[in-house]
Amino acid sequence: MIISDDTAREAVQAVEALGSQSAAAELLNIARSTLQNRLKRAAERGMMGFKPVLPGFRISQTTSTPHGDFVQQKPERSEQFEMPAGQKIKGVSALVDPEGREIIKWIKTDTDREQLLAVMRAAVDALKEELPRVEPTPAPGITLSELLNLYAVTDAHFGMLSWREETGADYDLPIAEKLLLDWFAAAIDLAPPAETAIFAQIGDLLHYDGFESKTPTSGHILDADSRLPKVIRVVIRTLRRVIAMLLEKHQFVHVIMADANHDPASEAWLREMFAAFYDNEPRVTVDSSASTYYAYQHGDVSLFVHHGHKRKIGNVDTVFAGKFREMYGQTKFSYAHLGHLHSDELKSTNLMKVERHETLAAPDAYASNGGWLSGRSAKVITYSKKHGEVARLTLTPGMVGGYRTAANDNEQKREAA
Repeated sequence: MIISDDTAREAVQAVEALGSQSAAAELLNIARSTLQNRLKRAAERGMMGFKPVLPGFRISQTTSTPHGDFVQQKPERSEQFEMPAGQKIKGVSALVDPEGREIIKWIKTDTDREQLLAVMRAAVDALKEELPRVEPTPAPGITLSELLNLYAVTDAHFGMLSWREETGADYDLPIAEKLLLDWFAAAIDLAPPAETAIFAQIGDLLHYDGFESKTPTSGHILDADSRLPKVIRVVIRTLRRVIAMLLEKHQFVHVIMADANHDPASEAWLREMFAAFYDNEPRVTVDSSASTYYAYQHGDVSLFVHHGHKRKIGNVDTVFAGKFREMYGQTKFSYAHLGHLHSDELKSTNLMKVERHETLAAPDAYASNGGWLSGRSAKVITYSKKHGEVARLTLTPGMVGGYRTAANDNEQKREAA
């Protein structure tokens, strides 16, 4: 119980008037120990004749000697904790006395994810003016304006380590780079010559998002192959090659890099950086929206993308219809694409077809040992402006292995980092 100044002052006045602590306690109808506790608090607050108390200080101890009374003062305890920049309170621990009075407090802080992302976006905004711009590349000869190819790739997890003896397949940074390039080489070669391509990178392109190999939100420890700067270098190199390959096939390329749970900050700087990099290339557009939901209209077709970590296959349709109300109302055919769970599923609702996609990546130890098993593939889905989905192509890692090497054996090969 906290003793008020009036209660402490009453105890002092009673002792001064009666000259005895016992008499004062009897007068106030309290125990003598309670009176002594109130007197102690009164002494701490300078009510016992040891004034003045220095501003910003409190009396912590008094000592009476034949030579006089000595008062020890200590600084007042702070009323407000100054939060370090970019941090948020994660937890509070305190040491208190029997009355519940705080003696000392430990405030545990953690990085404020939203503020960290805001700082990163601000840094990218400041830097992207100086980023080199790619020069426009020659357009392909013949494309079909009626068609759009959606290259749906999700959960590539660059930087993940998977050991065949434990998971059934090897996976590391060089394997991830080669597999994605081989897949795109095969997919682009076999897909119809659509005028427009959407590179739908549906999230979790990077396995981890910082210098510690763990998920940024839950802190789960991850099996990592490499250091973050090396992963970033390989990711940027791979994406540039993919977009260059798409430009050779298609007249227009639209890039979506979806927000996700493993790499939210990385997806943010990737969107901004590639938007700036292709600023002078009129045939490339990058969706640099800070939202976690994305949309694109192709004639009577509306296409939607979400990683799947916020909304699932059964309830994401209403979010898309609500967020993109005008686009949804203008189109006859609507399709949504998700990732996240590394498995295929297709659900037709009253609003749209919602599809979740497998990943090309091998399972990690967590998924393999937990029994979350699925196939490995990625798809090219072709849409007609007037008729919706008209074709699809599904390619597995076994189908595309070595495809890029065979298709480009006249080019000088560069070793993966």
